[in-house]
Amino acid sequence: MSDSPTDTIALLGTSADPPTRGHQALLEGLCKQFPRVATWASDNPSKQHVIELNQRLELLGALVQAINNPRLELVQELSSPFAVTTVTRAEQRWPGLDLCFVVGSDLISQIPRWKDASTLLGRCRLAIVPRQGWPLQDADLKRLRSLGGRLEILPLGIPGTASSEIRSRAAASQIPDALEPLLLKHNFYGFTRGND
Repeated sequence: MSDSPTDTIALLGTSADPPTRGHQALLEGLCKQFPRVATWASDNPSKQHVIELNQRLELLGALVQAINNPRLELVQELSSPFAVTTVTRAEQRWPGLDLCFVVGSDLISQIPRWKDASTLLGRCRLAIVPRQGWPLQDADLKRLRSLGGRLEILPLGIPGTASSEIRSRAAASQIPDALEPLLLKHNFYGFTRGND
C-alpha cells in the first residue's frame, strides 16, 4: 500500500517508442506507491521518434488498459515536449494536489539543462526511479537540490529494458504481451510473426 498522502499524484510521461516491460513494471510499481498515477505519450525534443505520437499513444493506451488499475489513468492532455508545460497543465487539472514528477535515473544529469528547470523543480517533487545501468551520482543529486529540487528516490526495481534495443533488434521478449496485436497489425518497428 502507498505511503504517499491521498492528495498526491505521480506524473509519468514517456516517449513510448515503444512501451516496454520496463514501462509496465514502472507503472505497476507507481500504482503501489501512489494513490493516483497519470501517464501520457510525449515527444522528447532530444530524441528522434520512429513512429508518430498518435501511434505511440495507441500503444501506451493498450498498456494502461492491460494494467487495469483504477489508480492509473492515461491523460494525454498533459503531453508536451517540455516538463514545465506539463506541470502547468497538471496544476490546472488538479489544483491543490501534490504533484510528483517521475523520471528514471538515466535522465538526472540532463534535468538542469531542461527548459525552465528551476521553475519546474520549484513546482513539484521529483521522484527518481533507479534504472539498471544508470547508477545515481551524488553530484547530480546535489545539483538538482541546488536548483530547488525536492527529491525522492523510489524503491522500485525496474528491469533494464530500453526502447532503443527493441527498435534495433525487434526484441519481442521485451514488449508487453498486450501490445503484440497492435505491433503486428501495423507492422510497427518491423514486427512480424516469429520475431525473437
